[in-house]
Amino acid sequence: MLDLKAYIRDIPDFPKPGILFRDITPLLADRRALAAAIERLAAPYRDKAVDAVVAVEARGFIFGAAVARKLNAGFVPVRKKGKLPWRTTSVSYGLEYGTDTIEMHTDALKPGARVLMIDDLLATGGTMAASCQLAEKLGAKIVGLTFLVELTALGGREKLAKYPIHSVIQY
Repeated sequence: MLDLKAYIRDIPDFPKPGILFRDITPLLADRRALAAAIERLAAPYRDKAVDAVVAVEARGFIFGAAVARKLNAGFVPVRKKGKLPWRTTSVSYGLEYGTDTIEMHTDALKPGARVLMIDDLLATGGTMAASCQLAEKLGAKIVGLTFLVELTALGGREKLAKYPIHSVIQY
C-alpha cells in the first residue's frame, strides 16, 4: 500500500511563525498518490447510496468531484460569500480572529438527499461544521465526513462528533 504521508511536504512557519503547514501539492502532482488518495477517501462510502458529495472550497473541490465520480454521485460546492451566482443560503461561523460566511445554492440538495461531506483537511472543524449546517438546512442527511488529512491535536473530530468521520492520514 502506498504511503501517502511520503507525498506531503512539511513547510514550517507558513502562513505565519509557529505553524507547520502540510502541503498536499506533491501528492496532487503524483498520479499514483492522487489515485490512491481518491480511492481511500471514497472507499468507506461505496455502499452508502450517496446522492451528492459536498465539498468545501478550494482544495476540497479537487477531491470532491473525483470522489463524487467514484461514488456515482453529484457534486455540490460550498463557497465563500458572494462567489455563487444563484440564490444561496448561508452560515456564518467563528474564526480565531473574526467570522467567515459560506454559501450553497438553495437548490443544490433535495430534502432527504444522502450526502458525503469532504475536505482536504480537518483541523479545528469550524468550516466543516458550518458546511454541515448548510447541508442540513436544505434537508440533507449527512452519511459521513471524509478528509485526506486530520490534524488530531486541534480537536476537529470532537467538534464534529455527531457525524461518522473518516480521515486517510492523521498527524
